[in-house]
Amino acid sequence: MVLRTIMVNVCSLILDELFKEPFLMKYLMYLMIVLTFSSPQVIFDFNEKSEINEWRIVDDVVMGGRSFGTIDLNEEGFGVFSGQISLENNGGFSSVRHTFQKVMVNDHTKISIKLKGDGKDYQFRTKSISGEYYSYIAPFSTSGEWEEIEIPLKDMYPSFRGRKLDQPNFSHSFIEEVTFLIGNKKNEKFKLLIDKIELI
Repeated sequence: MVLRTIMVNVCSLILDELFKEPFLMKYLMYLMIVLTFSSPQVIFDFNEKSEINEWRIVDDVVMGGRSFGTIDLNEEGFGVFSGQISLENNGGFSSVRHTFQKVMVNDHTKISIKLKGDGKDYQFRTKSISGEYYSYIAPFSTSGEWEEIEIPLKDMYPSFRGRKLDQPNFSHSFIEEVTFLIGNKKNEKFKLLIDKIELI
């Protein structure tokens, strides 16, 4: 992003001269196009003004379970997904999801998530069409410290209700939904702080 800003400023200063040199002008335009498409595409950036109601909790309660989760903003503006997992009544998961207008993947190849977990394992899920019955999944572990998780889109596999589907991994040109889920087959409390989710 800093590099892109520098390039724009330089362009503004030398634009008149470059018009006199067609080759240099074409080269500059090429660089600007490359920088535009290679810049990170923000999916959601949590801050003090975030519309937290754009995120929705889905627990095993829909299947008769007793797990529960919440999504809130803390004083620092980070999203906080927390709660309790219960195995009662064949339950065992909690999730929070965000559905949005299509975000084009373009030439991005990874999902980058800045977060702070609690040392537990989670899943990141995405859908190319929010109404599709299955999701593309990538499990990840947390260290208990702030970290940046990078997930190659091509490694995200299709799954429905815990069963991996006999279909290709993610290869779509856009996404419409992202989800964080915890379900480690144990009774446990959990807390996941989320700062930013973006395509890189």
